Amino acid sequence: MNTEFDEMRHLNGTVRAHYQRYEQWLSQQPHALMGQRREEAETIFHRVGITFAVYGEQDAHGAGTERLIPFDVIPRIIPAHEWQHMERGLAQRVNALNRFLHDVYHQQDIVKAGIVPAAQIFQNEQFRPEMLGVTVPGHIYSHVSGVDMVRARDASGQGVYYVLEDNLRVPSGVSYMLENRKMSMRLFPQLFSEHKVAPVAHYPDVLLETLRSMAPNASEDPTVVVLTPGMYNSAYFEHAFLAQQMGVELVQGQDLFVKDSFVYMRTTRGPKRVDVMYRRVDDDYLDAMVFRPDSSLGCAGLMAVYRAGNVAICNAMGTGVADDKSIYPYVPKMIEFYLGEQPILHNVPTFMGRNPNELSYILANIHELVVKQVHGAGGYGMLIGPTASKAQIAEFKAAVTANPSGYIAQPTLSLSTSPTFVEQGVAPRHIDLRPFVLCGAQTHIVAGGLTRVALQAGSLVVNSSQGGGTKDTWVLED
Repeated sequence: MNTEFDEMRHLNGTVRAHYQRYEQWLSQQPHALMGQRREEAETIFHRVGITFAVYGEQDAHGAGTERLIPFDVIPRIIPAHEWQHMERGLAQRVNALNRFLHDVYHQQDIVKAGIVPAAQIFQNEQFRPEMLGVTVPGHIYSHVSGVDMVRARDASGQGVYYVLEDNLRVPSGVSYMLENRKMSMRLFPQLFSEHKVAPVAHYPDVLLETLRSMAPNASEDPTVVVLTPGMYNSAYFEHAFLAQQMGVELVQGQDLFVKDSFVYMRTTRGPKRVDVMYRRVDDDYLDAMVFRPDSSLGCAGLMAVYRAGNVAICNAMGTGVADDKSIYPYVPKMIEFYLGEQPILHNVPTFMGRNPNELSYILANIHELVVKQVHGAGGYGMLIGPTASKAQIAEFKAAVTANPSGYIAQPTLSLSTSPTFVEQGVAPRHIDLRPFVLCGAQTHIVAGGLTRVALQAGSLVVNSSQGGGTKDTWVLED
């Protein structure tokens, strides 16, 4: 029996209710026509410049080579009741993570209560002692969160959503969510008159509203900027896209300076004070006077302005301590501790190398587990035991033995599949989902998110840097 959860079909092959209208339409589409639509999408994405840089492949400038992220013309469809459940769970989870971050940099009650070991926080590479005691607006640290979710079949045969990872530093991908929707509407406009699909185009407006709500109190008409490391960054397209969509300035470190405890940007009309910075630059590069002295990507003196409460930085410095894979197993306990509630969304069962008993289990069963570096990202620093070679398993076993606290392990989930248009026709491919949670004066979650798809048959790796593609994500309103 197929153990994978199929998003479109029940085990007996019948089509799930929320896919029925779409499946009827899809079954009538000639293969050649769908192929033409895919080529049309690729041509337009190239023309617009929707690419990402692959750091393992370098061009003449030493930057990552530019690649197009493949777009699948078949959407992933989520019914309204499933989305509403997910939405509640996402809001709950990010609320708890923000409470945790405030606690970490202030009272540290969760450590005193013995729920999260002190070493897991204070020896974490992403912990920023410079943030201790700093007051941030609304006690919100992660204003833009990308929560990676997967679905797998449980013992009863039902599809259950699991949170795979929390991304709270500078999560990317929302521009692809927006562009995928525009592309779907361009290629198949008739489908949107037949389906009540929740809109996503207002995301930039909601993002701007969220950022403005975090401005220092003295700012009646706050100036928001997007801080980018520059055009050679893998997500530069997204930085420029979001700045343009919000109608705000895209700036780099050299465009900014500090004077009299405020941050200013240089403009053709003279200096202009900056109130809110949506930063897409990692912590270490934000202030050469506090973090890396060799960094030219940030603004010297920024931390002092931040401490004085004269600029809001979104996301706050130091958020990485909450999205580290070694902290992930504690999130359900955070929800109970801070909110007094049971978690709505499930974590994947996780074994921590730092615990001797769990380390023994990992080493004995490594061929059946997914093993991850706690600081790994983008699908790198990861072993998928069932598909790994003996040499890869031996290499990871040695690495975990040498540095147990640097690894976690999880059961190999059989990710759900979604119909995908490939060369051979329509075939199931594994997918995940990254919804985006915006936290400011209010919490907003635009219905949908970025669905990533593993285009290679049988592959569980959906990351674009390793050959994955993306799909439009439809949340039905009825």
